[in-house]
Amino acid sequence: MNFPFDILMVPLQIIIFLFTVYFFFIGFFGLWRFKEEKITTPEKKMAVIVAAHNEQAVIGQLVENLQQLDYPRELYDIYVIADNCSDNTAKVAGEAGAIVCERTHPTKKSKGYALEWMFEKLFAMDKKYDAVCIFDADNLVHPNFLMEMNHHLCKGAKIIQGYLDAKNPYDTWVAGTFAIAFWVIDHISHLAKTNLGLSAVLGGTGMCITTEVLQRHGWRATCLVEDMEFTMKSLAEGIKTTWAHDAIVYDEKPLTFMQSWNQRKRWAQGQFDVAHRFIPVMLREGIRRRDIRILDGCIYLLQPHFLLISTFFIVASYCQLWFGQFYTSIYTFMPSELMTAIMLGQYILPMIILLKIRAKLKAWFYLLLYPVFIYSWIPIVFIGFFKRNDHEWSHTKHTRSISYDQLMKAKK
Repeated sequence: MNFPFDILMVPLQIIIFLFTVYFFFIGFFGLWRFKEEKITTPEKKMAVIVAAHNEQAVIGQLVENLQQLDYPRELYDIYVIADNCSDNTAKVAGEAGAIVCERTHPTKKSKGYALEWMFEKLFAMDKKYDAVCIFDADNLVHPNFLMEMNHHLCKGAKIIQGYLDAKNPYDTWVAGTFAIAFWVIDHISHLAKTNLGLSAVLGGTGMCITTEVLQRHGWRATCLVEDMEFTMKSLAEGIKTTWAHDAIVYDEKPLTFMQSWNQRKRWAQGQFDVAHRFIPVMLREGIRRRDIRILDGCIYLLQPHFLLISTFFIVASYCQLWFGQFYTSIYTFMPSELMTAIMLGQYILPMIILLKIRAKLKAWFYLLLYPVFIYSWIPIVFIGFFKRNDHEWSHTKHTRSISYDQLMKAKK
C-alpha cells in the first residue's frame, strides 16, 4: 500500500474489474444460439392473463391479437383484470372477447397485488390450467407464443420468460434507445445465461408460470418489481427461469425521456428493495445447494450497487487528476489489451446485436444516442437507492394503438 486511501481504493478497483470481466464473459455467450428440436404437439392448457389499469386505448388490440394465436382455442382462455379502472377498459376488453374480472382496492393497487388476486380466483375455479401466461395491456404477441411455451413446458420448464421485443422502436429517440437496451439484454444476458445453463430473469410481461409452482410456493410478489421478486424467490428455492427466445412479445416503450426516467426509477427502487431482502437468503441457499445459478442471481441483483461503486471510482479518478495522486491504480499493471477489449466490447456488442436482428437504419442512428440512455442510469440509480423503501406505484400511460398486422408491416 503506497497511500492511506489504498485500503479502500484497491479493493474497490478489484471489485469493479471482476464485475466487468464477469459481465463481459457472460455477454460473449449471447452471440449465438444452440439448435433444439421443437415439440409441436399442443398439450398444455393455459390461462392468459392481462393486468390492465385504465388501458382502454390499447387493450382491445391485444385481446383481438391473443384470440388469433396459432394454438388450439380450446386450450387457452383470455382473462383481463380491470384493476381499479376509471375508464372503459373492462367494456372494451369484454367486447373484444376477453373474460373480464374487475378488481377494486383502495390501497393495494400495483400489478403484483392484481395478479395475486387473479391467481386466487383461478385456483378456486372448477376449470384447471397447466400454466398461466402474463402480459401487459400495451403488448402485442407473436402467433407462436403459446406453442413455444408449450414446448418448454413439455420439456419440464416451470418458469419461462419470452423474448422482449419493441412495439414502437422508431417512434422517438427515447423509444429507440429503450428498444436497443432490451434487444441487447435479450441476447447478452438472457440468451447468454441460457447457453451457460444459468437462470434468466422474468421481465414483467411475456411470462409463463406453471400453476403447480404458483400453488405450491405462492405468488407473494407485490413490490415495485414483482417480476424480479418472484424470479429471485423462486431461484432461492431452486427453480430457475427458462428463456424462450422464439416466444416473442412486443412491448410499448416510453416515448418521452421523463416517462423513461420514471419507469426506470421505479425499477431501480424495486431492485434495491429486492436485493436487500433476498441476497442474504440466496447466498445462504446458493452455498448450501452448491448452485451457481443462485449465486449468479445475487450478482444480477448487485448491478445497481456496481453502478454506484463505479461512479464513485470515476469521481475519485477525476479528483486524482485535479488534486494529485492519493491512491494506487491497479490499472497501471493490468494488461492494457484486456482493458481495451472490455471497453470496446461495451460499444461493439450492441452493434453486433443490431446486425443479428437486422434492425432498420433508424436504429443505427439511435445507437449514437444510446450512451445518453446508458449514462442517465447513474442519477436514476442514486435516486432509486435513496428511495428504495418508497413503494408507491407509478403507472406508465400507453397510447400506441396498433394491430399485430400493422406492426408486422411496419417492421418490414
